[in-house]
Amino acid sequence: MNVKHIGSTLKTLLTRLVIPVAVAISFSAQAAQPLKIGYSDWPGWVAWQVAIDKGWFKEAGVPVTFEWFDYSASMDAFSAGKIDAVTMTNGDALVTGAAGGKSVMVMLTDYSNGNDMIIGKPGVRSLKALKGKKVAVELGFVEHLLLLNGLKKAGMKESDVTLVNAKTNEMPQMLASGDVAAVGAWQPIAGQTMKSVPGARPIYTSADEPGLIYDVLAVNPASAKQRRAEWIKVVKVWDRVVKYINDPKTQPDAVKIMAARVGVSPETYLPLLKGTKLLSLDDAKKIYVKGNGFKTLYGSSKIADDFNVANDVYKTPQDLNSYLDSSFTFAK
Repeated sequence: MNVKHIGSTLKTLLTRLVIPVAVAISFSAQAAQPLKIGYSDWPGWVAWQVAIDKGWFKEAGVPVTFEWFDYSASMDAFSAGKIDAVTMTNGDALVTGAAGGKSVMVMLTDYSNGNDMIIGKPGVRSLKALKGKKVAVELGFVEHLLLLNGLKKAGMKESDVTLVNAKTNEMPQMLASGDVAAVGAWQPIAGQTMKSVPGARPIYTSADEPGLIYDVLAVNPASAKQRRAEWIKVVKVWDRVVKYINDPKTQPDAVKIMAARVGVSPETYLPLLKGTKLLSLDDAKKIYVKGNGFKTLYGSSKIADDFNVANDVYKTPQDLNSYLDSSFTFAK
């Protein structure tokens, strides 16, 4: 037999065997990589800690790594491709996407039910009392939208107040300075603000407009497509988390876990949890539908998109359908 022919045949066989095996190993390695999720200090996202500590992702057969960030840093990490998904508001998902960090909102975690607030200094008891006064908010962020919503309900316009732009974590100092009549902040910064200025109180909160601020798990579109089955398992684990937190028998344990994550006592953390409406899958299915207004994720996102464009957060309206995929929430 021709030796060259034998060598050629062996080379062909090895090539046919080695390349598919290498590809299979590559795909296997990719599949074995844990999903990387960024989360931060908001009750609806700290809630994931329950599943982490209880080992529920392992039970569900899905490898997941959660990475703790400050909120803004978590969105930056997502945009940079360092994590596969991030917890953020629906409005911020649009902002991040407009800047290049596109995502798909695969599920709702909660909506703010009082934890976002406009806080008046002592003596300021209503939004109408702000007319002609200075109000500090982080322009383009959710408290700015919350303020505009409240002013509209009070028969006022944005021009009736003077907006002062400041970082949300600076609001305790802003109100304490006496230079502004009110500030906008979310918990736990809102609580810190009221503690730093005795007599300060909320004059308008997200409980006055449920659905103004929805919180979501936003996933890189490529990851959502390629690892769909695993993301569906993550969504189903969330449903278990909500049931555990809402069950009076297990809530104390859940609150203990969440409080430990952010370094406060369970007694301190419980009121923060009450200002967040955690959404089970059944709850989310009623919200993740087409519709106008704040009662649906679509309607709320449209309002957020309009707000972002009007306030030059970004120039061009976003294609909302490219961000919204309810199929993960409705998956059997």
